[in-house]
Amino acid sequence: MSIRHPRLPAFAAGLLLGCSMLGAASASTAQYPDKPIEIIVTFPPGGGTDLLARLIGNYFSEELGQPAIVDNRPGASGNIGARLVAQRPADGQSLLMVNSSFAVNPAVFDKLPFDPKKDFTAITNFAFVPSVVIVPANSPYTSLKELIEAAKAKPGEVFFGSCGNGTPQHLAGEMLNQAAKVQIAHIPYKGCGGALNDVMGSQVGSAFVTASSTLPFIESGKVRALAVTSAQRSPLMPDVPTVAELGYPGYELNQWHGLLAPAGTPEPVIQKVHDAVEKIIARDDVKAKLASLGYTVAHDGPAQFQTMINTDIDRFRELAQKIGLKIN
Repeated sequence: MSIRHPRLPAFAAGLLLGCSMLGAASASTAQYPDKPIEIIVTFPPGGGTDLLARLIGNYFSEELGQPAIVDNRPGASGNIGARLVAQRPADGQSLLMVNSSFAVNPAVFDKLPFDPKKDFTAITNFAFVPSVVIVPANSPYTSLKELIEAAKAKPGEVFFGSCGNGTPQHLAGEMLNQAAKVQIAHIPYKGCGGALNDVMGSQVGSAFVTASSTLPFIESGKVRALAVTSAQRSPLMPDVPTVAELGYPGYELNQWHGLLAPAGTPEPVIQKVHDAVEKIIARDDVKAKLASLGYTVAHDGPAQFQTMINTDIDRFRELAQKIGLKIN
């Protein structure tokens, strides 16, 4: 005589429902993407991060079977666009194009409308660009050592420009102040272009700006490069030493550029986008374009990129606390 458990039908129905949902999710992942992919850029059109998003997005149709639509959502140092993507469904259809500023913002804003560590998942970091310490072509400083010695001899009389308060270039300058135990005074600009122009015109004695914006002016002799902020020398400026090798070991700020998705996006979707971007940046024409823009190709996968982001969030927060930096 068999005894039928009264809860067995409900349990079995639940099990079947779970299997059905799992199957549907797997099918959905396998079909991804089934419509155009939105790439939110947190900066205005025409900037470096926007150009990178459009460069790789041009090949999404070829590698993923659907085009990319780049949507610029500037404002609040990138927080408007980031919040938008954080609130989107975790299906891989909305991606966030970011640079190192994403890791700076938690340090300089008292409150963010999202959690940068918990509300996103990393996909890929595919391009690095260092910042470079520049001085006017006719500057008396021919080396970083001479700039630092002048700062020690003339407290408050040596200045550096940056691309703006709270930018990676601002923090790169403050990191040098900390490492060299000097206080080169900061002059924030609204973008790297303003700082670069004032160095060329000798209105400011030095600046930290992105290599991508400065490379043509270094090559033409309109400004002099003293050092790069990356851990290794830039292949675009092999004769320019790193800050680290000039006596400040451990100094490094190499601005990364990559893609994030909303937290909870299925791992197969993350991997599919990562693999597509890897194929795109392996193209000779894309590598040549990245080099012409001043970028070095990177190959950081989801786990490595996530670690990089979290590490930078922590170290930038520590630096901001030391120098009392707040934007709001």
